Amino acid sequence: MQTPDPVEIKRVLEAALLANHEPLSLAELKKLFDFDLGTETLRKLLDELRLDWTGRGVELACVASGWRFQVRAEYQKYLDRLSPEKPPRYSRAVLETLSIIAYKQPVTRGDIENIRGVAVGSQILKSLEGRGWIDVVGHRDVPGRPELFATTKKMLDDLGLLSLEELPPLEQQPNGDLLATPNE
Repeated sequence: MQTPDPVEIKRVLEAALLANHEPLSLAELKKLFDFDLGTETLRKLLDELRLDWTGRGVELACVASGWRFQVRAEYQKYLDRLSPEKPPRYSRAVLETLSIIAYKQPVTRGDIENIRGVAVGSQILKSLEGRGWIDVVGHRDVPGRPELFATTKKMLDDLGLLSLEELPPLEQQPNGDLLATPNE
């Protein structure tokens, strides 16, 4: 079989990415074709497709789980008018807990409580698990075998990040209580 030209491959990629609500990995995108499309060739074509969409209301983005089309940030305020429901608001405790998990993972509930200085309600962890932002990734090998929590690719996808390295650095707090740098 003859390999389709790059323009046709980009059209197939574009159609697949526009038709899916979730990001598609390179492995998933390769399944679209009945010939071997090399990873570097695929990346090059995706980068070309990204450039093709420059200056439009949507963009092709690479996030932790793969590639997806998404609304450019500057146009989201207009789309919000179509859907008057407000996105969920999270308490300071939930956001602090998520931050600790993201920067110090894997961590136990006890680790989080030691850093925050207060007890972590089970509802906080349940809300983060329910959102798909954290998951239990194991158990610490100590008495009681507490669960170890870590962030998920879904959290990175929802925040538009490729990896945890894209999280902003944390500032040193004057009292030194909070996290100073990621993954110390």
